Amino acid sequence: MTRHAGVVALVGNPNAGKSALFNALTGARQKIANYPGVTVERKAGRMILPSGEPVELIDLPGTYGLAATSPDEDVTRRVIMGEQAGQVQPDVLVIVLDASNLEQHLVLAQEVLALGRPTVVALNMVDLAERDGLVLDPAALAVELGAPVIATVAVRRRGLTDLAAAVAQARDAAASAPPNPRPVLTMTERRLMARTMARGATLSESSVHRLHARIDRVLLHPWLGPPILFALLFVVFQAVFTWAKPVQDMLDALFTAGSGWLRNTLAPSLARDLLTDGVIAGVGSVVVFLPQILVLFFFILVMEATGYMARAAFLMDRMMAGVGLSGRSFIPLLSSFACAVPGIMATRSITDPKDRLTTILIAPMMTCSARLPVYAVIIAAFIPARQVLPGVGLQGLVLLALYGMGIIGAMGAALLLRRTITRGAASGFIMELPKYQLPTVKDLALGLWQRALIFLRRAGTMIFAVAIVLWLLLNFPRAAPGKDQVDASIAGHIANGLAVLVQPIGFNRDIALTLIPTMAAREVAVSSLATTYAVASDDDAARAAGLGAQLKTHWSLATALAFLAWFVFAPQCMSTIAVTRRETNGWKWPAFMLGYLFGLAYVFAGAVYWIAVAAGLG
Repeated sequence: MTRHAGVVALVGNPNAGKSALFNALTGARQKIANYPGVTVERKAGRMILPSGEPVELIDLPGTYGLAATSPDEDVTRRVIMGEQAGQVQPDVLVIVLDASNLEQHLVLAQEVLALGRPTVVALNMVDLAERDGLVLDPAALAVELGAPVIATVAVRRRGLTDLAAAVAQARDAAASAPPNPRPVLTMTERRLMARTMARGATLSESSVHRLHARIDRVLLHPWLGPPILFALLFVVFQAVFTWAKPVQDMLDALFTAGSGWLRNTLAPSLARDLLTDGVIAGVGSVVVFLPQILVLFFFILVMEATGYMARAAFLMDRMMAGVGLSGRSFIPLLSSFACAVPGIMATRSITDPKDRLTTILIAPMMTCSARLPVYAVIIAAFIPARQVLPGVGLQGLVLLALYGMGIIGAMGAALLLRRTITRGAASGFIMELPKYQLPTVKDLALGLWQRALIFLRRAGTMIFAVAIVLWLLLNFPRAAPGKDQVDASIAGHIANGLAVLVQPIGFNRDIALTLIPTMAAREVAVSSLATTYAVASDDDAARAAGLGAQLKTHWSLATALAFLAWFVFAPQCMSTIAVTRRETNGWKWPAFMLGYLFGLAYVFAGAVYWIAVAAGLG
């Protein structure tokens, strides 16, 4: 009988450098296939021990724990436990740790060591840790872990001979000693132990490394972290109005002057009205909000570049768990503040299918950048620009409240969905926290430039087209002299029919007309209103006064508040519906999402309207 050649498995967190170590140990002696019955990739190769004897080395998928939450993690657990079909149980486990993120990686290491199996620890990427000012003591760590620890730099082939020797020794020792399981610790106990061991193995660290650790102790504190996050968001929404206002006023004056010049220069005609009431009023009314969108994205880009965004996701994990989700949902939901389409696509990183479906269904409630022009024009028209406290404006508070209502509504919907249609327990969440770093001016400028191009492209294509079509529908057929042009038009007939449905929640004919084109894109609401009132008005002075003045003439404060409440929930974007259909492979869930969100929008807008009327704001 031939002797079993032996199997060694590399196990570790994602991004621990396992693949680089695997490639360094096997070279070209490797093959890639799939595990039987699953689509998870199986990487195996031949590793040569110091004696010249070959053993099979397998690179297991990255995992954060043995309680599997994804197909990849399940394969890793099954291979380690000897339960995976077509794979011999490993004789030796090699735990790969990232030396620059030791505390986090030691959590998994303790869970694997508790199995009592022959184990060697590869303390990988020690060069990167030393570059960051962190010097570790492998011998001290070996004492704490109760297993040999070998310092390695896989990409430079440092420590590979010592690692192979330690593997051979562990394999020989295993032949004469049965497995010796250790006491199983809870996740909290493992985290505390990981912190203690990481500190004990640290010989020296730079002042910058210590500073970053102190910052994390504050920003990730369970009681201090959330208020800091909320305070930061508070500053963001105050800045959206205060920082952007000078540039926004300049753009508004530019479009108003251009429209006035055309009216004074060109002879009265439908062509002139198309330029002024259709193109400039429709597209220009949206473009003036570009500064506010750039201010918002400036803060988002800064938070991403500095590494704070990932920490915000970590902070939100506790709140997410309360509604049946995990911190994994935070990044897709945060992406939805820019646009629900990439947010929904980002849910592919969520391994639990019910978590993913729930996140998709609530993503449209995150206040995307397309809603910002709608909120901004209504707030500017109806909410006084006064200071509540020094440096705290009422308009910024209202904007923050609208974003907050969207988040609260999304969390409430998630809680209900997770207890009914997508019933299930919240999955665990562990993530790598990036290092703190200062954002570069070039990267920030490039990010803002890209956002500006995307916004202007939408204004120059989709919003332009909708504005033209709406202007045509508002102008034909022509009204008899002295009659209302909007009522006589095709668009007016459609709006008067729809107004019957939305009148109970305080919406008038003009809002009913606006709800139809906003299905193309939410920000079209602003251009639709601007075009409608430009066509309806015969007074050049009223046109020059701007959309805000027109709204204050035609709407009550109660109607304005109801309109804002409607846009908190209504999923008025065909792109969102289309990507939901693609990501869920059918029309069932997009139809459900449309139904429940429109229902919420109708009920919430109606409640806000009638409460406002009762308070004397109607």
